[in-house]
Amino acid sequence: MKQVVQNYKSGELALLDVPVPGCKPGGVLVRSSYSLISTGTEMMKVSEAGMSMLGKARSRPDQVAKVVQSVAANGVPATYRKVMGKLDSYTPLGYSLCGIVEEVGAGIDDVKVGDVVACAGNEHALHAEVNWVPKHLYTPVPDGLAPQHAAFGTVGSIALQGVRQGEPQLGEVALVIGLGLIGQLVVQLLTASGVRVVGADPDPLRCALAERLGAVSCGDPGSAAVASAVAGLSDGHGADQVYLAAGGGSNQPVELAAALSRDRGRVVDIGKCRLDLPWNAYYEKELDVRFSRSYGPGRYDPSYELEGRDYPIGYVRWTERRNLACFLDLAARGRVEVEPLVSHVADFEDAVTTYQSLKDGDLKAVAVLFRYPGHTVPTEAPRITVPAVPEVLQAPEVPAPRRRPQTGRTPVRLAFVGAGNYASSMLLPHLTGREGVQLSTVVTTTALSAANARQKFGFEKATTDLDAVLGDDSVDAVFVVTRHSSHAELTRKALLAGKTVFVEKPLALTEDELAGVLAAVEESGNDRLQVGFNRRFSPLLGEARQRFGPRASPAHLRYLVNAGRLDHGSWYLRQSTEGTRFTGEGGHFIDTASWLLDADPVSVYALAPAGNEDLQILLHYPDGSTATISYLTTGPSGFPKESLDLVADQKVLKLDDFVRASVYGRRKWVSSRLPKARDKGQNAELAAFIRAVRTGGPMPVPLDSLVATTAATLAVPAALASGAPVRLASAR
Repeated sequence: MKQVVQNYKSGELALLDVPVPGCKPGGVLVRSSYSLISTGTEMMKVSEAGMSMLGKARSRPDQVAKVVQSVAANGVPATYRKVMGKLDSYTPLGYSLCGIVEEVGAGIDDVKVGDVVACAGNEHALHAEVNWVPKHLYTPVPDGLAPQHAAFGTVGSIALQGVRQGEPQLGEVALVIGLGLIGQLVVQLLTASGVRVVGADPDPLRCALAERLGAVSCGDPGSAAVASAVAGLSDGHGADQVYLAAGGGSNQPVELAAALSRDRGRVVDIGKCRLDLPWNAYYEKELDVRFSRSYGPGRYDPSYELEGRDYPIGYVRWTERRNLACFLDLAARGRVEVEPLVSHVADFEDAVTTYQSLKDGDLKAVAVLFRYPGHTVPTEAPRITVPAVPEVLQAPEVPAPRRRPQTGRTPVRLAFVGAGNYASSMLLPHLTGREGVQLSTVVTTTALSAANARQKFGFEKATTDLDAVLGDDSVDAVFVVTRHSSHAELTRKALLAGKTVFVEKPLALTEDELAGVLAAVEESGNDRLQVGFNRRFSPLLGEARQRFGPRASPAHLRYLVNAGRLDHGSWYLRQSTEGTRFTGEGGHFIDTASWLLDADPVSVYALAPAGNEDLQILLHYPDGSTATISYLTTGPSGFPKESLDLVADQKVLKLDDFVRASVYGRRKWVSSRLPKARDKGQNAELAAFIRAVRTGGPMPVPLDSLVATTAATLAVPAALASGAPVRLASAR
């Protein structure tokens, strides 16, 4: 299928061929009929992509701050690869459309194939021929509402949420600053609410349009006409509400809002304009400044948008889905007109030239629609239904051949299931162009991520169909690099399909999942498995271990992990589906400790203070050695992430965040006085894995060790709950 994309690094716009998305549970596949270009938000994104790197940095200081933090935690090379990987990728455009339901996922009972729906979301209502849309981001279109008008649903919801934030009352006076697409809709919604509206915009044509759609008077924000109109309607008191629907870098909108508001008036920010509030003006009138967040309650909440958990109507009357339905109802009943806002309708195949015309100013428009070819519903949808938690790819049922993976073939053919940030920045760059390796197929749940991976790393094929990998006898090994909740099931299926498997940590989130993986090994006779515990492969740590040498007595290891706080909205915070944070990454540190101590732990004890995720974990080993892991989320971001000390036989091994290492004993060894690039072992780990696949030799880490590390990680919650050490059973 076709999808509009943009490369944020170069600014290139393209109509790209991408795989059709799979139909996951909790949502529907929708074939687009019309999609709407947001001439404000989208064109701002398009313009930013055309800036220099310095211009991009100035426009997004929040992202610059994240880069600085990443450099402190991961080093310059890793951060550079991550940042450039994101920039030099195709990103989607679009967030408002109307289309026809083509396939219904499990758990959906409010629509059926052939229904017309309006869809929302900058990840789900894209300018693409087919989209997968979760339940709370679509709503049926009322009878009688044309699909091109229903395509306004998302921007209508944005305007409606802004008006709700203003709490308008009958007879009040409102000032709308900025009469673009959102502003025009705000004018109509306020008018329908019995509010008298004055508009402000430097474009006389937009002012005339707003007056036609219900505004009492409109004019240039710098003219006396706007102030005069507000004064006349309010008996000189000023506007009850001011809605900021303008964009750009000027501070004029917030200054005008203060000047024309009444005492204790309400100022609602809907657009993205400069907000340097003049303190005296806002203080003297005690103005109530409010923000309107997108389409309404539920926005940016993954449990609502992706997992389908609705808010009770008695507590949250207007969610984003209810706002969407409300706006469509208003449009269907003629209370809001969108046809006068349509400046241009373009065929979807002309998408690139349409964007370019808007960017160059050749096409001046309030709203532009894309019209898609062929609105009929096919009698049979030739797509795989992928049974997955939203945003998480899981494997469909496949036959379980009783065979071990083939070996000895050159090149080794690899398939990736998942191609997110970690795979794209830390794994695939080490495999692209490696002698004796062929990247065969990449499988993702979203069409564009698969197409990006294919374009950037040279995969032969990109698909959303997992059967294409598990049933392909030419694929030698499968990399599972998806969200944590799918690791165990995908690993189990790939082992049963006779594949050698590399799965990123964690191998499993529960003991039952771990048992399922081991059952697959027993059933298939295939134990060709590697978990991405890469730190034991770090060249620096390996040299330090060699310099430390053998030991004759028990050792004591202290490992400090300055994990830091997660950004709000991070999927790591979804503990109900993705496990705790330590369950997700704690295996790294346990595996490193066990490798240095050359044994698997026999017991786990853990302590945690109330109120945060800090952990103190004590591991005991068969020879009396101990390892203490301090996993801390409350430390400063500028402090190194990982440091460890190993003490035994009057020797000390010290590691400073994989940048510097030293060994103290009869002789002192220090790796270097100068900082090195941080190397946590991914490249060496991949080399060892590829060698094992090609030769059929032993896997880089014995299965017993992988299982023991996973079992120890899973024992931490039990140790916390019991307040006592948890004894670990034999690995197998």
